[in-house]
Amino acid sequence: MTELTPARHWATSETLAVRAAVQSALIECQPGDTIIVACSGGPDSLALAAATSFVGKQLDLLVIAVIVDHQLQQGSGVIAQKAADACVAFGIEQAVVAQVTVEGDGGPEAAARQARYDVLEAMAVKFHANSIVLGHTLEDQAETVLLRLARGSGTRTIAAMQSRNGLLVRPLLQTPREVVHASAKDVCDVIGVEPWQDPHNQDPRFSRVRVRQAMDLLNEALGSGFTNGLARSAELASDDADALDAWAALAFDASVTFEESSMSADAEELLQLPRAIRTRVIRRMCIDLGMASDAISMSHVHAVDALISQWHGQGPVSLPSRVNARREYGRLTLTAPASTPNAGEPLAT
Repeated sequence: MTELTPARHWATSETLAVRAAVQSALIECQPGDTIIVACSGGPDSLALAAATSFVGKQLDLLVIAVIVDHQLQQGSGVIAQKAADACVAFGIEQAVVAQVTVEGDGGPEAAARQARYDVLEAMAVKFHANSIVLGHTLEDQAETVLLRLARGSGTRTIAAMQSRNGLLVRPLLQTPREVVHASAKDVCDVIGVEPWQDPHNQDPRFSRVRVRQAMDLLNEALGSGFTNGLARSAELASDDADALDAWAALAFDASVTFEESSMSADAEELLQLPRAIRTRVIRRMCIDLGMASDAISMSHVHAVDALISQWHGQGPVSLPSRVNARREYGRLTLTAPASTPNAGEPLAT
């Protein structure tokens, strides 16, 4: 392991801002808790790692850095080890390099992201960690919103990344990238390292890069407030989605009955619900009958909703996992071949 200069005790205003954001995100942790911080060796993650190390010592937490080597570029192992060395120089107790093989559907970006999260979650189990700290910034949040808007996503997906989602913690979602990068320069100058600049971040083959380039043009055309506005929209959409999900859960409990391998509800009663609530109830019925949440498209939900809102005697609707929806005797009924429901997944549209 390369010997690096230890970090100093004072910091710039940008580093103080990053530390404050991390402390706010981890303030409810208990002394002795184990925290994993994800680090790629780039400026965002190095600034995060340094701040998490500092805050971890203040809160008496065990901080472990995990560096995921996707093995997608020549020399990736060397880059990963340099990131691990930097994390140790920041004062992190342990830095683990985990190699993964990127494969799967949805393109290289999605496959790499899934592989990364799988490794981080496995490490959380291995080390009994109750938080995985990630370095997504304000601009990352805005880019995610723009990307999902272009795909026609619903309220829950427009809400984009959450500050806390299970084990995942994102302290920097309200911190501008320029602040995080300034902090990275500050902390990295002290230990004598240069943050890694991933060439994939400039490759227009990747959708995230194209969105980032579009964001630059939109900021130039509409002003710097555009990025803040998108990130704020994600926060507002999250609040709205939470409220709608809670309402839909109450409507589901009040209206839906389960018998053997079918669920049903009074069609006229469902028709009185706002469409946003009604479609959430339909989606929940599908999930509880065994459909995978990512297999349910809006076209599926709309086809079932038409049995309520546009009823003219049409026949049944075939859905994934051999779930069948029909309207009989004034009731919407969904039937599955399996008898075991899959209750408990969150509502979403």
